[in-house]
Amino acid sequence: MAWSDKINDYVAHSKAGKYFQLENSGARRERKGTKFLTEIRAGLTTFFAMAYIISVNAAIISDSGGTCECPFTEADPVCDLNEEYMACVYKVKLDMIMATAIIAMVSSILLGVFANLPIGMAPGMGLNAYFTYTVVGYHGSGKVSYETALAAVFIEGLLFLALSIFGIRQWLARVIPMSIKIAMGCGIGLYLCFIGLQRSAGIGLVTLDKSTLVGLGACPKEALSADGVCQFGRMTSGTTYMGLLGLIIMGILLLYRVRGAILIAIIFIAITSWPRDNAVTYFPHTVQGDLMFDFFKKVVSVHDMSGVLGKFNFDMSGKDIWIALITFLYVDIMDTTGTMYSMANYGGFTDKAGDFEHSTFAFMCDAVTISIGACFGSSPCTAFVESGAGIAEGGRTGITAISIGFGFFVSIFFSPIFASFPPWSTGPALIVVGSMMLSGVRNINWDYPGDAIPAFITLAVMPFTYSIAYGVIGGIFSYIIINGFVYIVDKLSRGYIRPDYSQREDWWTAALGRPFLPTWIRYLVAKAKGEEFDFNADEYDFEDDEPKHVIVDEDQSHHHEKMNSSREVIVDNVSGHTNLNETTSFSSKGYNEKL
Repeated sequence: MAWSDKINDYVAHSKAGKYFQLENSGARRERKGTKFLTEIRAGLTTFFAMAYIISVNAAIISDSGGTCECPFTEADPVCDLNEEYMACVYKVKLDMIMATAIIAMVSSILLGVFANLPIGMAPGMGLNAYFTYTVVGYHGSGKVSYETALAAVFIEGLLFLALSIFGIRQWLARVIPMSIKIAMGCGIGLYLCFIGLQRSAGIGLVTLDKSTLVGLGACPKEALSADGVCQFGRMTSGTTYMGLLGLIIMGILLLYRVRGAILIAIIFIAITSWPRDNAVTYFPHTVQGDLMFDFFKKVVSVHDMSGVLGKFNFDMSGKDIWIALITFLYVDIMDTTGTMYSMANYGGFTDKAGDFEHSTFAFMCDAVTISIGACFGSSPCTAFVESGAGIAEGGRTGITAISIGFGFFVSIFFSPIFASFPPWSTGPALIVVGSMMLSGVRNINWDYPGDAIPAFITLAVMPFTYSIAYGVIGGIFSYIIINGFVYIVDKLSRGYIRPDYSQREDWWTAALGRPFLPTWIRYLVAKAKGEEFDFNADEYDFEDDEPKHVIVDEDQSHHHEKMNSSREVIVDNVSGHTNLNETTSFSSKGYNEKL
């Protein structure tokens, strides 16, 4: 037995292995194929895919000016020319690098320990841009101060916690139709790919085009206009070709099933980008490049975060802060719910009621980390779609999330190193993971337009609006309008005018069959009545549970179904004793065999 097998076996048979439901741990519901070292590797893969958030979030939040006071003048309305103010903003950026790493560490570990999910958490992209450029404004030019905006985020976290404790967030996740839930994951895959193709967090192959919105980019930095449009030199950027090389390396290593394929490619491209005297350096000989390289050379650096820690102003008298609070609330509900469900579905531990294991604890951890993030001066924390990179590496348990947190813990002290992974090293990982997540599109019910069209709107709107929340909202509203109209016409005509329901997906039977009240309230009610309570009574089978078998008798063409509630079955040829390993999909009126 190899040393790695001994370690995996030792951990699996320990109390920790049973708690995290590792394979062969004896846990009630083991996560199949899970091994301790695989979880560690998966966590490191996700960490490196997420590491860009350390510098990117710091850059975006510091654009708000933080607690720095800008003496607005007519000649310099946003203090871009004020050296003293810009020095203060740079200090806020360094503080936010430290704060972002701490927030990501705490939130990822909390989710791993209490929810046992392989998902990394950190301040969310999109939400941080909304916080900075819409709520606070560039260098504090908005209607809400930085301190008041942080207070709104803190309150949002408390509201989220209440919604999670009383099961409202879980109920909202369950009532979303199944096709839309599947489309969420596919849409997030396209969204990830789009991010990975751009310059800010990817390889720079796609750029702004004022005629068509997006176009082919890959031009050198000096060829970009002030708006980010390529004026000349398309497909001449060396960093883009380095990103494409990383993408090819990942693809080849994945084909040969090399462990840590994504992680290997990320590190290789990053290391080749660190020397200053090459055409693809991450540290060009510019003022900004010199600052970045000076920070990189420190290797170890710790800041006191005095400019961002605990900076609250609970003055909620203005209407703008309430608009911001409500916007944070609904965007975060849709964003986090969509991301968590999609990652859980990708990992194979969603149930047929539309829920996932430990969802209550997951949503509670998310809520708590939003308020923790506000204490450290940042916008709302959320689940990261880059977690798919670790899941693709085999991550299935909270050990992966804890490993992500450990990576961010190390980055607190080595933030100059981890803040220096160029976007063209991590961008290929987003593209590859996006392609993997899109594979679920085959499970959408394309046969019934009432399911297919809302699902398509969901997965299309996400990348085109650069928002997971807008995609979910578009899909849900289109589903309600289309199917609501059909329902009303059906009822008014007493069933005379109706479409063919035989291919419609029945998602509501399982979703609405589960009690609305959370488990802890039903437990208290049962105890008050003196009744026994079964904590596992409303559990459903998960995708990685044992499948049922449908035995096909070729002579008489009869199907004998063994009892199991899984959506997928394996068909066995009795006469030939050959497992065809094909799936049979069930609709509300029967099933169609995909053989």
